[in-house]
Parts: sequence; structure tokens; C-alpha cells
Amino acid sequence: MAAMARRIWLIFAQATTLALAALFVVLTFKPHWVADLGSGPAALDSGELGLKDGGAPIAGHGFRDAAARAMPAVVYIFTTQKVAVPNHPLLNDPVFRKFFRDSPEQEPAAGLGSGVIVSDRGYVLTNHHVIQGAEQIEVGLADGRKAKAVLVGSDPETDLAVLRISLSKLPVIAFGRPSEARVGDTVLAIGNPFGVGQTVTQGIISALGRSRLGINTYENFIQTDAAINPGNSGGALVDTQGHLLGINTAIYTRSGGNQGIGFAIPADTARHVMESLVTKGKVSRGYIGVEPRDAPEGDGSLIAGVLRNGPADVAGIQPGDIVVAVNQKSIRNMTELMQSVASMSPGSEASFKVLRQGQSSELTVKIAERPSAQKR
Repeated sequence: MAAMARRIWLIFAQATTLALAALFVVLTFKPHWVADLGSGPAALDSGELGLKDGGAPIAGHGFRDAAARAMPAVVYIFTTQKVAVPNHPLLNDPVFRKFFRDSPEQEPAAGLGSGVIVSDRGYVLTNHHVIQGAEQIEVGLADGRKAKAVLVGSDPETDLAVLRISLSKLPVIAFGRPSEARVGDTVLAIGNPFGVGQTVTQGIISALGRSRLGINTYENFIQTDAAINPGNSGGALVDTQGHLLGINTAIYTRSGGNQGIGFAIPADTARHVMESLVTKGKVSRGYIGVEPRDAPEGDGSLIAGVLRNGPADVAGIQPGDIVVAVNQKSIRNMTELMQSVASMSPGSEASFKVLRQGQSSELTVKIAERPSAQKR
């Protein structure tokens, strides 16, 4: 009896060992055979195991809504222009020249940038340097449509330009409120970096009111660490609602690529420039005919030079004077003086508080119109 029991136990042990070995082989080489066994009616669902499916992503997660609102209004801008090529003695040979259909002194060059549709009438904001010197401008929409663009006008001093296209059912971005933006706010940069296609990057506002960078004549930049690269110029900087906060225009870089320091022109500045270009064909700015510098000590703007018979000269402002206030508003540096004067209407009068040899005086200056800048 004991021998029989021992024999049965050995058979059971051997069978179990063989079964485990077979299961090991199947799990190693054909794991889907085992998975298929659970697909029948008797398989446990995730609830019975205490598991929880995440399901579809929640609508509005992250910044997808902001991106979805703004992206359709951000466009690609393609430009072509003639670029002079070095002359060569062979080009003076008529036999050699006949092989050229076009003038050999010029060859076409292509440029690429971004822009933002801001009106259902077809107005597109971009940078002046994106379309500078262009003979032809074409705008490509995110939905695949393309259209020839007409240059309405440009303003080199703020590096802004306005184009117009003729297409129906245009996506339009809503203007935001840059004056209410604060350092630390989340922003998205949208454009076409390096021509790879529409791209969205995310960061924060790093600083406000950046100036004296030597980029434009009038500077009041929003600084951001959202990645901005070549090709992003003219694109949109938007808030978390997808509203336009600025026009991306420049980066600080030593490598040619993004290093976390990008600059955008505030949307309210861009809007003012656009309205002036559309309605007047130019941007009118105040002018008093001085050469300002930062004061060597303390606040104010040192007047280094005065245009003879110009508005400041007529009002009695002299070289060496320090302007400390305009219309009772304090002036801290030359940038604030330039911006304050530029914002005034030609023909109006303004009160200037100046310091001369330690003595303060008030002078009334009649504002003239700033001469048009040469397009860079």
C-alpha cells in the first residue's frame, strides 16, 4: 500500500514539473497564447481586480485650448527678392551672357517667417525684417490655403509690418491685454521655426519693459523663455486663453538658436502701429530735435545735443540740461524720454521739467512730427 502511494506521488510530481516547464516555455516564447485565454466570457474585468482605467484625456487639459484657439491664425510667410551677386569678368562677354535667361547680376533668394491674422478683413501682423526688401510675399495658412500678400506698410523703428490677404473665412486671433501681464505668467510662442512647420512652445514671462537692447529704435519688449528660433519672427506670443500678447521678434543667442531669452513686441504697440499704417499709411510720432543720453547720476535724461531751430531749441532747452519730467511724469532714462515724446501728437504742447546747473525750470515745447526713418 505504501509503495502504491509513493508511486502515485511520483507520477503527480513529475506531471506537475512537466506542466510548469511547459507553462514557462509558453510564457517565454508565446505569451499571447495565455493572454488569449482571458478574452472569453470568464475573463475578469479591470473593476474586479481593483484597477481603474484613465479613459480619454480630459478636455481642456494643459494649454491645448489656448493653442487650439491661436494656432489657426498664425501663418507662414514666404518672401522672394533679388540679391546682387559678385560681378565676374566673364559676364561682360556677350557670348557668355547669352546663356543666361535672367540678369546674371541678380539671383532670387527666399525668406521664411511667421505672421498673425488679426482681422477678418485680411490684415496680418509680422516683423518688418521678415518682409524687408521682398519683391513677392506669400502667406500660408494652417489649413493649407495660400495667398499672395500685399504690403500695407511697415515701421522699421518698431520692426513691425502689416500685410493684407484676400481670402474668405479667415481665422482671427483675439488681442490680449499686455498691460495686465505679469512676470511669471505662462505664455505660448507659436510660429514656424526653421521652416519645420507650425510649432508651439511654452514658457513664462521673464521680464516686462525690456529696452536699451539695440534691436529697435523704440523698445518695450516682453521677455520670455518660451523657445523662439529663426522662423518664429512675426509669430504670436499668447496667454493661457489663446489671446495675443505680443509679436515674437528677436532672441538673444550666441549659437544662433534658442537660449531661453526671447523678445516680443507688446500687442497693444503692434495694434497702434497697425491702425496708423492702415488709416494713414505711416506712423506719426512726436519729435523735439534732441540727442538724449542717460543721466550720469540719478534719474533723468541728459541732453547731449540740440538741433538748431528745432522744437527743443526754440523752447530754450540746451545741451547739458537734464530732463527729469514730461507733463509731470517722471523720466528715469533716455528710453523713457524718447517713448514719451514719440507718443505725443504732432502740434501739441508739452511741459518739460529740466535741471540746469542744479536749478530746476519748466519749459513748454511744441511737438513736431518725427521725420520718417530710413528702412533698414
